[in-house]
Amino acid sequence: MPSQKTLDDLFLDTLKDIYFAEKQILKALPKMARAAQSEEGKAGFLQHRDETQGQVERLEQVFEMLSKPARGKTCEAIQGILAEGEEIIDEFKGSPALDAGLISSAQAVEHYEIARYGTLIAWANQLGLKDAVPLLKQSLQEEEATDKKLTQLALKAANVKAA
Repeated sequence: MPSQKTLDDLFLDTLKDIYFAEKQILKALPKMARAAQSEEGKAGFLQHRDETQGQVERLEQVFEMLSKPARGKTCEAIQGILAEGEEIIDEFKGSPALDAGLISSAQAVEHYEIARYGTLIAWANQLGLKDAVPLLKQSLQEEEATDKKLTQLALKAANVKAA
């Protein structure tokens, strides 16, 4: 008879999921920066790449707290979101709508990450993983701030240019 899965198991599984996602995002951000037409967009994607590296390092600290190896688990959701972003790059290359599409793709990524970090924080609190909570909260705050910056960039320039 298989053993009962617990919230500990679910926490670790989700931690592996977001770790995989962050590593994939690290690879995608330079591509998005190269594709962006506006200098502000290019700079934003590269700045978020640096933040994402810090998020990966914080996740590795959480794995260490759990005495588990920092290993990702294939996340089909993030792979799909990133694939959609690549489609936008291919289909809208050179068009005035490209940056608006890139921002839309980046926000889909941010919303996924916000959901994952929010869940991990709630579970870490429930499990008494008090040292993990501030690390996860820092990443959540960065993701929320990036989402707000993307919204401003879209409203200020990219959506106007696309229209």
